[in-house]
Amino acid sequence: MIAGHLQIKNDYYYMVLSYLDANGKRKQPWFPTGLPIKNNKKRAEKMLLELRQTYVPPAEHKSNGELSADMLFADYMELWLEVVRNSIEITTFSSYTQMVKGKIVPYFRKTGVKLGELQARHIQSFYLYELKTVCPNTVIHEHANIHKALKYAVKMDLIPFNPADKVERPKKQRYIADYYRQEELERLLEASKDHPYSLLIQMTAFYGLRRSEALGLKWDAIDFERDTITIKHIVTNAKIDGKCEIVCADRAKTKSSLRSLPLVSNIREKLLALREQQKENRRVCGNCYSKKYDGYVFVDAMGNILNPRSVTANFSKLLEQNGLRHIRFHDLRHSCASLLLANDVPLKQIQEWLGHSDIGTTANIYSHLDYKSKITSANVMDNILTLPDTGQTGWHT
Repeated sequence: MIAGHLQIKNDYYYMVLSYLDANGKRKQPWFPTGLPIKNNKKRAEKMLLELRQTYVPPAEHKSNGELSADMLFADYMELWLEVVRNSIEITTFSSYTQMVKGKIVPYFRKTGVKLGELQARHIQSFYLYELKTVCPNTVIHEHANIHKALKYAVKMDLIPFNPADKVERPKKQRYIADYYRQEELERLLEASKDHPYSLLIQMTAFYGLRRSEALGLKWDAIDFERDTITIKHIVTNAKIDGKCEIVCADRAKTKSSLRSLPLVSNIREKLLALREQQKENRRVCGNCYSKKYDGYVFVDAMGNILNPRSVTANFSKLLEQNGLRHIRFHDLRHSCASLLLANDVPLKQIQEWLGHSDIGTTANIYSHLDYKSKITSANVMDNILTLPDTGQTGWHT
């Protein structure tokens, strides 16, 4: 019987098997139970025992790096990752890899289905299986990976058509952005005024920046003569070959993300003070001061760039320490949008301020906050439509 144990991840039980394949390589596939950890340990242990008793390791298919309709679909997905690796952004490749190797490959390797045998029903079964433990939006992302990979297989004449075209995707869940209201945001700014992230938080909230945009801000993007800030560089995390790395790139999320914003006097003075402080840090630290991230606005006292993940974690800690309602660091961007809406700034201007690719994106995310426009509509209807004045408000006998 194959060895195995239970593992807890995101408050759910997972079954982890362990065996040697035909080549003597250790394999440890993960299988979700769909059971939350509370009051389910015995059920999870029973499922693990049944899996250990019935699991048959899939036959290893030697593809030698060559695409073939006869190769396992799981092997094809891994090989497809290498095909697209150099044609997409490193952050996109990181996202693809986590989803393909973390979810898609383990499931289909267990089935043993080959690329040429793959049918819509196999993919549909995978989506139904995933929906037991993840939200519909995650499955939609998985579908995008599978569909794109199979589209390439059609292009390479490996399969006659794309079976993912026949699959029913789940309905996308509408995202409701969380945000701070004005009084909450002012409390945060006051609580963080002496924190190392003080200016980072202020600029993110004021300009509605993405985390990657704020951390990617460089001094050469700030024009102190014309009083402008240009958003054109990002800093983010990506998991590459199993290692989490910081990625710096001269680009933004979309073409619309490349934008220039006015530099207001209050932030201007704080940036100038920060620049002088960095000069002093370089002088004091000497050769110990990092030169790798020279030119970035948001670095620590030793010149090291702020790790995006650390920013998120420390921001949550800051909120907790000051008794503030928990929001994500990214929700500072949403807080900015809510304030603009509350003060009658048109959606088109908010789109340009935030750097959305089209106004539809802005409307979809923030239309539920635009209550003033609904009041205006109600007043218009009240003025043009006369409702009869009766003394009855409903059915009566």
